[in-house]
Amino acid sequence: MNTWRNASLAVTAAALLTLTTACGQEQGTSPNGQPVGNAAPAQQPAESGYGSASGGYSSGADAEAAEPKEAGQLAVQESKELGKVLTDSEGFTLYRFDKDTANPPKSNCDGDCATAWPVVASGNAVAAAGTDEELLGEVSRPDGTSQLTVDGWPMYRYAKDTAPGQVNGQGVGGTWFAAAPDGKKAAKNADSEGVAEPADPAGLSVRKDPELGDIVVDGRGMTVYRFTKDSAWPMKTACTGECLKKWPVVEPVAKNAVDGVTTKGFVTFDRPDGIKQQTIDCWPIYTFAGDKKPGDTNGQGVGGTWYAVSPDSKLVGATK
Repeated sequence: MNTWRNASLAVTAAALLTLTTACGQEQGTSPNGQPVGNAAPAQQPAESGYGSASGGYSSGADAEAAEPKEAGQLAVQESKELGKVLTDSEGFTLYRFDKDTANPPKSNCDGDCATAWPVVASGNAVAAAGTDEELLGEVSRPDGTSQLTVDGWPMYRYAKDTAPGQVNGQGVGGTWFAAAPDGKKAAKNADSEGVAEPADPAGLSVRKDPELGDIVVDGRGMTVYRFTKDSAWPMKTACTGECLKKWPVVEPVAKNAVDGVTTKGFVTFDRPDGIKQQTIDCWPIYTFAGDKKPGDTNGQGVGGTWYAVSPDSKLVGATK
């Protein structure tokens, strides 16, 4: 009898270990992850935030042959959505990449990434009127060219901005953002001087919504969502490419920055596109671009596949 019981317990423990491992094994293609700047693999979604040959951009030798275009006289434009945005001499929006670093300055975008996000050469850059020229700098790239930096952040354009004033690159992949005049992320009604960027990690907490009840929100108070086409066991995402423009990923959160979420399953998901995403009970979580302010729940029920998340990681209001 004892022999049978011991065998049963061993099988149960093995099953639990298998589930835990399945969640962890789907966090990326390798333990260390692939550097964002490397060319995307063949199966990379066309709109992952890097760009790819299948997305209509040149790659390979063409990408290497392209000379970075200089910025010239920088300017500041007012965006209805983002407030003050830094542009080049032709009025094209300049962007920064979350996977880069400012101290020390370093670009992690090359290959196909640099085709989708053309590098801004430092050459003849002149500070925009009314801005601090000491914030301008440069960083040497592996190919020997010099890239413009603003407060240490490497600057890029977006290949899909086809006219001055466009901000089509804003929020792509949850890692690309228009640059403010001081190098920070452009934000509506944010005065660049003396305004700190949002804490990183942002954190997760619980808000009581009058219609949905207790739901999870990020550090900005924005509603967090799950996608029914994703899976937790194994951990996979079905939201790639254009999807990520509407449903930005929730970036990794420290466990001590979580309040009120009752589930214990917090795992960072290394997506196939190189983006790191927070999960709850191994379910990838997102925010919605259509939510403009804290308290909005415009993503609830969209397409019958997107739902707010309860503190125990369940879908709020989804029909079973």
